[in-house]
Amino acid sequence: MHSAQKPLQLRALFISDTHLGMRGAQAGALLDFLQSVEADCIYLVGDFVDGWKLKKSWYWPPACNRVIQHLLDCTRKGARIVYVPGNHDEFLREFAALRFGGIDVRERAVHTGANGQRYLVIHGDQFDVVVRHARWVSWLGDISYNLALRAAMLINRVRQKLGRPRWSLSAWARANVSRAAALVERFETALVREAAEQGFDGVVCGHIHAAAIADHGSVTYLNCGDWVENCTAIVETRDGRFELIRWVEKTVPSSQAVAPLAQEVTP
Repeated sequence: MHSAQKPLQLRALFISDTHLGMRGAQAGALLDFLQSVEADCIYLVGDFVDGWKLKKSWYWPPACNRVIQHLLDCTRKGARIVYVPGNHDEFLREFAALRFGGIDVRERAVHTGANGQRYLVIHGDQFDVVVRHARWVSWLGDISYNLALRAAMLINRVRQKLGRPRWSLSAWARANVSRAAALVERFETALVREAAEQGFDGVVCGHIHAAAIADHGSVTYLNCGDWVENCTAIVETRDGRFELIRWVEKTVPSSQAVAPLAQEVTP
């Protein structure tokens, strides 16, 4: 981040599916983004570390350590950090309700917005039928996704050389595969129903790598997206607005790199 640029001040920052330890993770871009903001509370909404990948093959570049160190620095400066584990870092669920290095681990968390509305914060894999009832299918899907992701990375290298914009595998799949679109819709509906039944005004989640903010009657659905392909996050501004942020490619100076998408909601 440019030294003269002041960090964007936020009430809360929600990030999910960074998958640190996975070769496709964008740890450098994540660190660049984190250095551009200051939040009173940071929620790590699952799959922050990819335990599945690390168990099979250790991959932990220096950028991953720098991300961890930056988050610890944030706690020392007074920020609250809440870690809500997902399915790829589910081993941390055994430590729910404990605190490590200033980071609170929670199975589920509750965020209270500036206007007093309450949001359930949960990774969301608990509402994924494939993950819950057919784990081997989930592992197979994970392998297939990584093969497709490697192909997408090669495509994007070529596109970058040609000066073309980045191509998103997940966005293409959602737009072209009806079954994928149906699964995303079912997932969203299930999370909204859970939030409504528990008396929340909204739900913040991750898991499906599909960033979104959408109103469902009295419940707001907010999905953080991911930091493998799309580099997105949900933020609550100082005046209480929730926005979906897409981190712009590194070709844009960091001082210009935080750009809210057109889609936003003010609960």
